[in-house]
Amino acid sequence: MRILIDKDPQLDRSRYRHEASPWPAAWISHPDWNHGTAVVLFRRRFALEGPATIRIHVSADQRYVLFLDGVQLGRGPERSDGDHWMYESYELELPAGEHLLLARTWWLAESEPAAYAQISFRHGFFLMAEGPHGPLLDTAVTEWECQKLGGWAFVPPQMTNGFQVTGAKAHVKASEVNWPAMDGGGDGWLPAAGVAKAAVASLAWEASPWWVLRPALLGPMLETERHVGVARHVEDVPSSNTRPIAINAANHLSAEADGWNRLLNGEAALTIPANARRRVIVDLENYYCAFPRLVTSGGAGSLVRMHWAESLFEQPEGRTKGNRNEIVGKHFLGIGDAFEPDGGKSRVFEPHWWEAGRYVELYVEAGNEPLTLEAFSLRETHYPHNFDASFQASDPRLEEVIPVALRTLEMCSHETYMDCPYYEQLMYVGDTRIEVLVTYATAADDRLPRKAITLFDWSRHDSGLTSARYPTRITQVIPPFSLWWVAMVHDHMMWRDDPAFIRERMNGVRAVLDCFHAHLNDRGLMESPDGWNFQDWVPGWTSGMPPGAHMGLNGSLNFHLAWIFRQAAELEDFAAEPELAARHRRAADRVTEAANAAFWDERRGLYAEDLEHQHFSEHAQCLALLGGSVSKDRQAQVIDHLFRENDLARTTIYFSHYLFETCRLSHRMDPLFARLETWFDLKQQGFKTTFEMPEPSRSDCHAWGAHPVYHYLATLLGIRPAAPGFAVVRIEPQLGPLEWARGAMVHPRGRITADLRREGGRLRGEIELPPGISGQLVVEGESRPLREGKQAV
Repeated sequence: MRILIDKDPQLDRSRYRHEASPWPAAWISHPDWNHGTAVVLFRRRFALEGPATIRIHVSADQRYVLFLDGVQLGRGPERSDGDHWMYESYELELPAGEHLLLARTWWLAESEPAAYAQISFRHGFFLMAEGPHGPLLDTAVTEWECQKLGGWAFVPPQMTNGFQVTGAKAHVKASEVNWPAMDGGGDGWLPAAGVAKAAVASLAWEASPWWVLRPALLGPMLETERHVGVARHVEDVPSSNTRPIAINAANHLSAEADGWNRLLNGEAALTIPANARRRVIVDLENYYCAFPRLVTSGGAGSLVRMHWAESLFEQPEGRTKGNRNEIVGKHFLGIGDAFEPDGGKSRVFEPHWWEAGRYVELYVEAGNEPLTLEAFSLRETHYPHNFDASFQASDPRLEEVIPVALRTLEMCSHETYMDCPYYEQLMYVGDTRIEVLVTYATAADDRLPRKAITLFDWSRHDSGLTSARYPTRITQVIPPFSLWWVAMVHDHMMWRDDPAFIRERMNGVRAVLDCFHAHLNDRGLMESPDGWNFQDWVPGWTSGMPPGAHMGLNGSLNFHLAWIFRQAAELEDFAAEPELAARHRRAADRVTEAANAAFWDERRGLYAEDLEHQHFSEHAQCLALLGGSVSKDRQAQVIDHLFRENDLARTTIYFSHYLFETCRLSHRMDPLFARLETWFDLKQQGFKTTFEMPEPSRSDCHAWGAHPVYHYLATLLGIRPAAPGFAVVRIEPQLGPLEWARGAMVHPRGRITADLRREGGRLRGEIELPPGISGQLVVEGESRPLREGKQAV
């Protein structure tokens, strides 16, 4: 049997037109489902008289794992929303004989709670086979059977130190599980009940706003088995309820550590004596997103708890973390899943959703008989980025940051980008714009960026603004993030050759900008829109908002708007809409004039955040400069004061991306390298990924902190698109204190490489452009043409 996966099916639509439904298959559910949390198995036994190639399309609400003859085919559906409900397509090459399709599905009620990122309607499962195999396999057409799986309970994650909305955790009592049913056998099966017709976006002429089926936009997520981790602390503890207990090195059972490490390495099983209790702190030695997999035998009445943490805490209430490598004297506060063995042999436990972090606390409480842990492994999962960029420089600290930054991007890339895998798993526009830029520079695959841009377009409200995060069952509006979404569309126009996609997004761009046009007052200033006008996690700013941003008038918001108006004008030029482009340019000029009049402080030589000129920030100066709102006669003054004044509100991890953009614009690499010290310190502080905000940071894995990799290539080597579609390249190196730097950036037609060094006060080296691409090399204001292929500098 060979299993192929195709995520972009080209259907013969004529086969599936039907008077009642475009597709003959329909959604099914358990006949006794009562709108509550449930794990439901579906099975279909079928026989083939001869070999066959069968293409099937599969979806569920909320999630499914699909098996064929005991082999896992895939998981889904890919996260989206009700009007764009995704289905996965699988092409099966099967021999003659008996076969079994088995789907494990689950549905969590909001009270459990379900994850914030999980949009849902009701429990259901859908499978349709193409062509002559439909009558053999289609749900609600053929005789699918189902049963509720007992023993599964879901509990809210218990967190005291952060906003935790990734969804309920699994607690499984093996004694209540119908184990033969897990493999598609046993008794207790009932006929599945039909619940809704299939509505396919490309075929249906009318549909409800739920389960409007569309092909999944991505390929399957990476799933790779890993045997990783080191047991750094093993101790006997009194009971499962005495938590958290500080790690005391004197309590470490060093003689037992080897047995735990052999279990972690996949080398040997481990038996826990009857009535014994053990707590083991496992250091995975890197950050992982993974499905933990535990196999047990015996041990009826035992408990195994697998909790995850990004770091241990210095206080039992979880305020500060300190060095992330250190565990002694610290407290483990984590979230995770639990399993109660029933004494059976080779019981396999894998939770319904993946976990995230660097540290795992395994708590084992054996019952009245010994418990054997036959195996413990991780099935690592994330979006399968294929990074194809490189960078090296005379300062080795820069290169040390790259694996940390790219690991962070991997951990924050799944069926969507996300802010952080541990606390939220939500895709926010502000985070995602930076994550996408790093992706463009380092990987050719742009399906995840395209999906991100598309989902935010689908998320727009009646006002025209996008949701701040999406998909989500809890709506949130951050008006500046809607502006960053327009910037994302502009970025895609420049970095990828995809004009049709840009044209599809222009209605959304116009809707967003229409909302902001409506917020301009008689003076030409934007009055702060309703919502959370977040800019950056600056200490002292209320909820990350600069003064005046919540209600009133604010400098940063206005300069941000002027910049995006100008980017929107370039998008309209690209879309051949000169009148709309002119409208945006007029608005940009009007906002610029009004903002200069309202926020310029002649005494400070800087732009204020507030009308009273009491608050000044790096953010306002960066946005004014980047957006073209600073007149030529003021630019030098603003740049000088921006980088010289010590009392400005400073950018943190996230907004430092825009500070670095300003460094490039200003030809000032000294402040950029000074701020890179934050990233250079990551290794010494024990970080495996980049963190969210100034300490004490909530999240240790926040991919908006991966942007130095982008700047190595786009700012230090200076490789950027100079025309839409990256059709023309502009390379303006700014090595700062570096003696040499070399690297390769991904381009839609290949890679752009640059190997540059200083010799005798001049820049020398070699540049290579992909076939058919030309450009300009700019050094200290002087420009020379570049052609395809290799050329000396």
